[in-house]
Amino acid sequence: MLRSMKISQIQLNMRNLTVIGRVVRKGDIREVETKFGPAQISWAVLKDETGEIRLNLWRGQIGMVRVGDTIRLTNAFVRDFQGQMELNIGADGRIEVLERSR
Repeated sequence: MLRSMKISQIQLNMRNLTVIGRVVRKGDIREVETKFGPAQISWAVLKDETGEIRLNLWRGQIGMVRVGDTIRLTNAFVRDFQGQMELNIGADGRIEVLERSR
């Protein structure tokens, strides 16, 4: 079992992260044009006892999580966007809902 990392420990350009946190906010869905064609994108804010970080959600990931859910990200990576660190889940990553909000 991979040891999960606390949000306060996350640094820019880290890869292969396992992170557990609660979704405290979620953004609106937008349509964007990618090199693979049109796609839907949104974001969520993930929080644990040490801090919070933005998580980008693409396509099918958007409907997987709700505000209040506790989730585990596996094989996440960190990128900089406009001076802020953001978590991303690539094709080889996973989002698991550990506890569904009511």
